Amino acid sequence: MVKSLLIAVNRTLTHDDFGKLLLRLAVGGLMLFHGLHKLFGGVGFISGMLVAKGLPGFIAYGVLIGEVVAPVLIVLGILTRPAALVLAFTMIVAWLMVGTGKTFALDAVGAWAIESLVYFFIGALAVAFMGAGRYALARDSAWR
Repeated sequence: MVKSLLIAVNRTLTHDDFGKLLLRLAVGGLMLFHGLHKLFGGVGFISGMLVAKGLPGFIAYGVLIGEVVAPVLIVLGILTRPAALVLAFTMIVAWLMVGTGKTFALDAVGAWAIESLVYFFIGALAVAFMGAGRYALARDSAWR
């Protein structure tokens, strides 16, 4: 009885392409909020952090590629794997800029202080390894 119930549940939930779509929407869609904040609010504070570390401030505009362009491509399923790798790289840079001191810390509510960075990094890697799936704009081309 239990075994047949588990088999039925497994059959019902075996929709890998839909799971890939949900992952793309979660990773790309949620990161897009971060990027839109920087797009409309400006990247001045990021530029300031870069200059303080001895780097040129114009590099801050790269965050718009990693947090706006790449997430849109991921959500749409266009150039999904390269876009996911760009997002993963963006999370590494974000960790190096603001997260290294928080790597072994908890925040005020007991969560890992860098859990959102890690979520987006691992989620982007998962998208990069699995691809866009069937529910993508570029599903029938090499561009997905």
